[in-house]
Amino acid sequence: MNMNEIKQWLTELQADYAWAIQIFGIVFITLLINFIWKRYYNSIKVKLTKTKNLWDDALWESLHKPLGYLIWIIGISYAAEITNSFAETEFINFVNNIRELAVIACLTWFLFRFIRFGERNILDPNRKVEKPIDQTTVNAIAKLLRASVIITSMLIVMQTMGYSISGLLAFGGVGGLAMGFAAKDLLSNFFGGLMIYLDRPFKVGDWIRSPDREIEGTVEYIGWRQTHIRTFDKRALYIPNSIFTTIAVENPSRMKNRRIYETIGLRYEDSTKVDEIIAAVKAMLKNHPEIDAKQTLIVNLNKFSPSSLDFFVYTFTKTTDWVRFHEIKQDVMLKIMQIIEDSSAEMAFPTSTIHLQQVN
Repeated sequence: MNMNEIKQWLTELQADYAWAIQIFGIVFITLLINFIWKRYYNSIKVKLTKTKNLWDDALWESLHKPLGYLIWIIGISYAAEITNSFAETEFINFVNNIRELAVIACLTWFLFRFIRFGERNILDPNRKVEKPIDQTTVNAIAKLLRASVIITSMLIVMQTMGYSISGLLAFGGVGGLAMGFAAKDLLSNFFGGLMIYLDRPFKVGDWIRSPDREIEGTVEYIGWRQTHIRTFDKRALYIPNSIFTTIAVENPSRMKNRRIYETIGLRYEDSTKVDEIIAAVKAMLKNHPEIDAKQTLIVNLNKFSPSSLDFFVYTFTKTTDWVRFHEIKQDVMLKIMQIIEDSSAEMAFPTSTIHLQQVN
């Protein structure tokens, strides 16, 4: 075989299998780009995590999987177009629609991941910030962003598939009223959750209770439909958000102080020492390092009981922590007992005196 025959053979081979060569080239370039993306992704990620910016590493991490799939989608779709041009088939429009829908799906996936990673970085407990971030507000904004992404993506997909958005919106205006009546409870829960996010009577982590209902516990999650509460005996309680628009809610977690309110009884035999004991107790409370002397502080004789002279102690601790409060309360009560003992007096207990008439 001479040189001219070889050239002729190569020319015929190129003409017959040009489409295969082009497809091979596109697949090879796609593999190369994907390889470069995966190779340099981790090295750049390590550098971005060392920065103080919250958004650069969230953006980069969000791009990882969506961009990898997008590279393959674009490469395969162009290879399919080449196959269509040489094979003279009629599925080019189908390929274009699939590619557009896949690009929209990858973009939506990227936005969802970016919202999730951004939310995670903002609420990271290891991140040091001057002003604490409200978890409830961050969760609400993230949910609104996700809902916006979903609605926008659905409208774009419908427009891409040839459906009229204007007609859909017109139908939504007519059908929205009927759906509102059908989903009254669902909508009331949604707007109840919206009011919780706007008014912020409580947030995740707060201890709440209601005097109107048997509701008491720690808030674990605030959703659009219901709020999750963990009771103190560790039971899960799920409350529809619409309930919170009709009941009163106490939020003890927002107390500035905790109150000590106790009544102590002394014997009637120690009536001459009552004034001294009350003065000593009041002085002790004013000098106690855990008692907030700026708040109301009362120690006064209050009542002549059948078996005791009662005085009450009314004061507030500096802490609001439940466990620490009881430790302080115990210390205060022990000091009051010591003051009574140091005054040579005794605390009263219920007694009865029987007088017997002497008979001659």
